Amino acid sequence: MIRLQQLDLIRGTKTLLHKVDLVIHPGERFGLIGANGSGKTSLFALLRGVIQADSGDAFLPAGWRIAHVAQETPALERNALDYALDGDTTLRRLEDELTLAEAAHDGHRIAELHVALQDADAYTASSRAQQLLTGLGFSQTQMTQPVAAFSGGWRMRLNLAQALMCPSDLLLLDEPTTHLDLDAILWLEDWLKRYPGTLIIISHDRDFLDGVVTAIAHIDAEQIKRYGGNYSEFERQRAIHLALTQAAYVKQARERAHLQSFIDRFKAKASKAKQAQSRMKMLARMEDLAPIHASAAFGFEFREPERAPNPLLVLEEVTAGYHAETPILNRIEINLQSGSRIGLLGVNGAGKSTFIKTLAGELTPLSGKITAGHGLNIGYFAQHQVDRLRHDQSALWHLQQIATTTREQDLRSFLGGFNFAGEMTTQPIAPFSGGEKARLALALIVWQRPNLLLLDEPTNHLDLETREALTVALAQFEGTLVLVSHDRHLLRASTDEFLIVANGGLAPFDGDLDDYRDWLFKTRLAPTSTATPSSTPAVIAPTVDRKEQKRLEAEARQRLAIQRKPIEARVKRLEDLMARHNTRKAELDQELADPALYSDANKKRVKQSLFEQANLARELEQLEGEWLAEQEQLEALT
Repeated sequence: MIRLQQLDLIRGTKTLLHKVDLVIHPGERFGLIGANGSGKTSLFALLRGVIQADSGDAFLPAGWRIAHVAQETPALERNALDYALDGDTTLRRLEDELTLAEAAHDGHRIAELHVALQDADAYTASSRAQQLLTGLGFSQTQMTQPVAAFSGGWRMRLNLAQALMCPSDLLLLDEPTTHLDLDAILWLEDWLKRYPGTLIIISHDRDFLDGVVTAIAHIDAEQIKRYGGNYSEFERQRAIHLALTQAAYVKQARERAHLQSFIDRFKAKASKAKQAQSRMKMLARMEDLAPIHASAAFGFEFREPERAPNPLLVLEEVTAGYHAETPILNRIEINLQSGSRIGLLGVNGAGKSTFIKTLAGELTPLSGKITAGHGLNIGYFAQHQVDRLRHDQSALWHLQQIATTTREQDLRSFLGGFNFAGEMTTQPIAPFSGGEKARLALALIVWQRPNLLLLDEPTNHLDLETREALTVALAQFEGTLVLVSHDRHLLRASTDEFLIVANGGLAPFDGDLDDYRDWLFKTRLAPTSTATPSSTPAVIAPTVDRKEQKRLEAEARQRLAIQRKPIEARVKRLEDLMARHNTRKAELDQELADPALYSDANKKRVKQSLFEQANLARELEQLEGEWLAEQEQLEALT
């Protein structure tokens, strides 16, 4: 097992982890989450032995083989398949030793090495490497191409293939889905579920975490807290934990105030000195509970479009691509209606980005006709939108280019809503993180009040908090949406119909993401499948009756709403009661804190106020317990 004991980890002047204890058992699949800069990647470096703990201990079993994804890929002439096979270092070592033994004509050693190679599954290695590369989106032709021929994103896929090819007891994956499309993510999720070793994943993809991990390690306030279950279960447990912790803090604050009030009133009275001293000791012994300083969740919203033409765009017999001799999409027929919310599916390279660029007007159709509705206003987030920003200019400068007549203060206020405040608005964006640059790109789109949003992988570089903010904003967006994303949570929450890009065309997909996953594993990702992107069918019709399923889902939601309604009413009643009790108790606390109250003439009034204060404290404690119980019932019904 992996065991951290009283571990301190400091990078520069920043303490990342302080006196952390954590145990990870063999075979567990952990999701490691936390805010950017909280220490996730540094913890990986510690487990790999690249850095050392500043104090405390980190124990890993002796002899454990650790695999991770390299961050650099040299521009090698070695082909992709051989590069993936290099991940199996034991295989490569045995092959090198066999070459030497054969050169020395050492028959005994040759025989030993052939047995060792058989034990290492050497004779299935090439087949296994091909399956890995196929799952990660490489075609048979690409497998024979040199590593130097691939772009940065594809080289990262090759590094991932190497890590998966490596026989390991511990697999460390840092944002493995960043350079993958949806098809490759679905394949990787399935592969990791069957991985026999211990797995730790850093990821901002909640659906991916939900599908793979069995526990969550959350880094927060220099500590790591373990939660059982997947990411959704973590969110539920953490919400309950925060509510209970805050309730405990509020209760303790009341007790402290009551003890302090007694001490302040009677410490100078000889007759009460002993009791005052006793309460001072009680106050000193009280465990210091911290208030919950949950930072306000980041959020934004798309402004209501000024116009809503219908239809927005009409494509007739459109052929799209970069060269007339090799078109990518043919005979596209689509009528984009106002209010449509479309998700694009399809294997990598099928033409999803080409279609989005054609809609955005960045690609002129090779043939056919595109008609735009009067007042069409497109907001376009390209796959590499961050690279389009001027890194030598500020966030304010970028906004001023499209808001030439707006006061600077209004622009600063708008940027503040996207967490760009103070000097961040006026300094060059070069040192910004990828997530901050992506957030700025989103802000620029929001300012323009589009009625047609075209988003091509908008979650690249975004952390979980910003992804959730985008999901909420898109769910409330009043215009038309066309979305390409590998984030299934975003697709499910933001779209209500799918189109599939395949076979050089565009067609409706009569199903949901679960249907798409099932189809992938029955066809292109089937163990014996030889399907390629070009053999993907243009229309998929799942056997499930989607209308019937949607009707059943609507009925289920209605039943759930009926069940939740009385509980929500009780919660509202309890909250109103607690608010009234807290208001009255605050009045009594203020009254009892006044030294002038404690004259002989006010003895009866003091007694009544103290009695009422004590009753209110008891009732509040009871009400808080009931509120928490009702909240748990609501959680169980989500």
